[in-house]
Amino acid sequence: MQTTRTLTNMLMLLLMAVSISCTQQNNSNNQEAEVKSSEDDGPERQDKQSLEGLEKAVFASGCFWCVEAIFQEVKGVKEAISGYAGGTEKDPTYEEVSSGQTSHAEAVQVYYDPQVVDYSTLLKVFFGSHDPTTLNRQGPDIGPQYRSAIFYVNEEQKRQTEAFIGELEASGEFKEPITTEVSRLTRFYPAEDYHQEYEAKNPDDPYVRKVSVPRIERFKKRFPELLK
Repeated sequence: MQTTRTLTNMLMLLLMAVSISCTQQNNSNNQEAEVKSSEDDGPERQDKQSLEGLEKAVFASGCFWCVEAIFQEVKGVKEAISGYAGGTEKDPTYEEVSSGQTSHAEAVQVYYDPQVVDYSTLLKVFFGSHDPTTLNRQGPDIGPQYRSAIFYVNEEQKRQTEAFIGELEASGEFKEPITTEVSRLTRFYPAEDYHQEYEAKNPDDPYVRKVSVPRIERFKKRFPELLK
C-alpha cells in the first residue's frame, strides 16, 4: 500500500514538472520589467529600421512569443511587436494579463510593407498557424487572454476579415465553428522588453522548445512560399 502511494506521488510530481505554459515562464524577469504603453509606437526595437510608411495589423492567437516569431518569418513583415490588446484596463502588465486579471489578450502588432505582402495574406498566415475553433485556448495556454482575435485598425481590414472568415466557414476547412473575435483596435500596449523576440533569444526555454518551435516549424512547412 505504501509503495503504491509513493509511486502515485512521484507520478504527480513528474506531471507537474513537465507541465508548461506561456504563463509560467520568467516570473523573476517579470518583477524587473518596465511596462511600456503606447497607442502607435512600438518598443525601442524600432531603431533597427524605420516603420514610417508601413501598415499595421494586430492579431492574437495564443502565447505572443509564438505569434511574433511566426509573423517575423513572413516576407514583407518588417516588425512584429508582442503586447496586449482587446481590454479596457490601462497599462496592463504581463503578470496581470497572463493570469487572467484583465480583459486583454496577448497580441502582436505587425508592421508590414503592403507592396510586398497584403492584408489578405496576413489573414492566411493567422488562420493557417493556429486553431481558431478552440475558444479561449491555444495549446497548453488556457483563458480569454489566449483567445483567437483580430483587432482591425480600419473598416477595410474589418471587411476583409469578415469575408475571409465567411470563405473559411463555407469551405469546411474547419470541422468546428470559428470562434475568432473580430473587434476594432482601441489601443495596443507593447509588452515588457524581455518579451520582445523572446523565442529567438531564449532557444533553451522549455516552452519555446516544446511549444513555440514545433508550432513555427508546422507553419514553415505549410507555407514555404511566404517565408523570407
